[in-house]
Amino acid sequence: MVKGAIFDLDGTLLYTLEDLKDSVNFALKKFNCPERTLDEVRNFVGNGVRLLMERAMPYGVENPDFEECLKCFKEHYAKNMYNKTKPFDGIVEMLETLQARGYKTAVVSNKFDAAVKELCKNYFGNKIEIAIGESEAEGIRKKPYPDSVLKAMEILGCEKDNTFYIGDSEVDIETARNCGLKCISVTWGYKNEKYLKDTGAKLIAQKPSDILKILK
Repeated sequence: MVKGAIFDLDGTLLYTLEDLKDSVNFALKKFNCPERTLDEVRNFVGNGVRLLMERAMPYGVENPDFEECLKCFKEHYAKNMYNKTKPFDGIVEMLETLQARGYKTAVVSNKFDAAVKELCKNYFGNKIEIAIGESEAEGIRKKPYPDSVLKAMEILGCEKDNTFYIGDSEVDIETARNCGLKCISVTWGYKNEKYLKDTGAKLIAQKPSDILKILK
C-alpha cells in the first residue's frame, strides 16, 4: 500500500513569516494604512492571502481599496518571497528520509497556487512530488475543506488509512479531520504547543525528526 505524507507549507516546511510581513506592510503603506507587527501577521496567516489582507487592512473587504491592496501584496510577494524565507532546520533531511522509505509526498497550502508551486520547486525539488495551492476559482475549496488534500491523495495513489497530514495550525487539524486522516501537529511553526493541543492536536512533533518517529 502506498504511504503518503501531505504537508502544509508556511510554518511547517518553510519559515515565511518575515517575507509575508514585509509584503503586507508594503501594500498597507502604499494605501496609507497602519503597518502590522510580526506577531500580528503570525496571527493572521493560515487561511490564504485574501483573508490575511482582510485581517491586516482596516475595515477589511469593506475598505474601498481592498482589492487593489490585495493585488499589490500579491505582486510584491511574488518578487520578494525568497528574501528571508528558508526551510526550518532538519526539514530537507526529513523529506530525504521519507523519500528513501518510499513515502509519497505532497504540499497542500492555502497560499496562492503559483507561489506554492514555485517555492516547493526551488526549495525541495523532487522531494515534494505534488504542490497544490489555493485554486478556488477552479472550484477546489481551500483548507479546512478536504478538496485539495483529497486531490493530492488521488494523484499520489494514497489511501486514508496510510496517509498523514502534517501542519502547524488549527486549520491543519481541522483539514485532517475533514479528510479522515491522522494529523501530526508541529510546534516550530506559527502556533505554540498549548494552542495546538487546545484546538485538538493529538500527535505532536517538536522537531522534524519526530515526524519520522511517528510515521514509523
